[in-house]
Amino acid sequence: MERRPRENPLRRRLPLWPIPLLWTLALGLWGLSRQHSVWRDEAATWQVARRPVADIWHMLGQVDAVHGLYYLLMHGVFACFGAGTAPLRLPSVLAMAVAAACVTVIGQRLAGVWAGLAGGLAFGLLPAVQFYLQEGRPYALVAAGAGIATLLLVTALEGRGRAAHWVAYAGTVAVCGLLNWLSLLILPAHLATLLWVRAPRRIWRCWLPAATLALAAVLPLILFSRHQSAQVSWIPPLTWHMLIGPAVLLTIGALAALLDRPCAGRLSVAAVGLPLLAVPQLGLLGLSLVRPLFLDRYVLFSMLGLALLIGTALGTAVRASRPRFPRAAPWLVPFAVTVAVVALLPQSLAKRSPASRVDDVLAVAADVRRLKQDGDAVVFVPAARRDTALVCPDEFAGLRDIALAVGPVESGTLKGEEAGPARIRDAMLAQRRILLVTDVPAVARPVSAERDRTKTAVLKEHFTVVADVQVRGRRVTAYERL
Repeated sequence: MERRPRENPLRRRLPLWPIPLLWTLALGLWGLSRQHSVWRDEAATWQVARRPVADIWHMLGQVDAVHGLYYLLMHGVFACFGAGTAPLRLPSVLAMAVAAACVTVIGQRLAGVWAGLAGGLAFGLLPAVQFYLQEGRPYALVAAGAGIATLLLVTALEGRGRAAHWVAYAGTVAVCGLLNWLSLLILPAHLATLLWVRAPRRIWRCWLPAATLALAAVLPLILFSRHQSAQVSWIPPLTWHMLIGPAVLLTIGALAALLDRPCAGRLSVAAVGLPLLAVPQLGLLGLSLVRPLFLDRYVLFSMLGLALLIGTALGTAVRASRPRFPRAAPWLVPFAVTVAVVALLPQSLAKRSPASRVDDVLAVAADVRRLKQDGDAVVFVPAARRDTALVCPDEFAGLRDIALAVGPVESGTLKGEEAGPARIRDAMLAQRRILLVTDVPAVARPVSAERDRTKTAVLKEHFTVVADVQVRGRRVTAYERL
């Protein structure tokens, strides 16, 4: 395979990867608690991770099987460090730091020192990465796994692959798939790379079995999760405006790839980064034509490809400027990173504020504690807003959840099973005072469930509002009987 001339071997041996790793780690630790806020998706992680393993396993048979491995991992984290915003998000911070290190190593091997360093630093600054860098969900872990798998593939294509590398590759891709099976879109991305570089037969003889083993390991989860597909029924169908983001990313990636002078048959950053960016994005768009699934977080790992291409573009600029400006050239990457930090600072601050998420289950819990009185009851509209009580049970102590028939743990669900509308109505009419926990109007969806319509109708007809607080996407209203 034709190879690009390398930079000074001594410089290439310098361990650059700790710099982006620590850089990304610092970005993740900055404002980690988001002013002590937790939004609804993270609340699901929080409340499930606190359950015993047997109860988590029971729940996975009903809902959220696609996140089962992540919930079990977070159960271990909470068991060791306790429940809190830091333990909730630290695994994602560490995972993104590992992903940045992988970008650096790949970029350095394929395009030189400056390309590797710039790519690793750029990865942590990408807006999508900054958002999920501090998210108590599995997407950062998938990005780390995708980075490791890609690094293993590059190692093999460089002629240094051994059986252990391919075993590790299959295992890493399988773990990514068990964390989110849409991450298997990394396999067609790697397939495109193999076709681009015209990989020899020995590579194909190893990659095909490894990819097949990874797919076989995840296939049972894919088939089983089809029975829980109602959980993603809220994802809207594709619209033209949803294509703008992927189109911009692919355009930037393609322009950056051109600076790498892409050439068929040569292992390069373009051959690795462009498929890693484009194939998952286009693959998810294609799947969404069959069933709406397009959410950027499902292909967050494609940002690895974008960071590689950006790093190579900056590395190319350093090499091009070196003959004319030998003293200034080494400062190009630090200058570009500084400019990016300053330009993205408002957005970075915004992503570390509670307003960056649709709601906050912790803030409204404090208001419930302040408003509740002895003998009060509580209802939730929709029932999923019960997550506030599940994450903050102390704040709801003494309140009677009169609509709940079977608790979340016993029913193996995230929100429990509620009684029928008639029983809910009778229970509400027997109360003197009720607290309603719901969404603020700006983010509330139309009430569709008959149980929820019954709750709102009874409150409107037989109760009057005595207190109403709206905070960070959630609302708690105190009602007294007329």
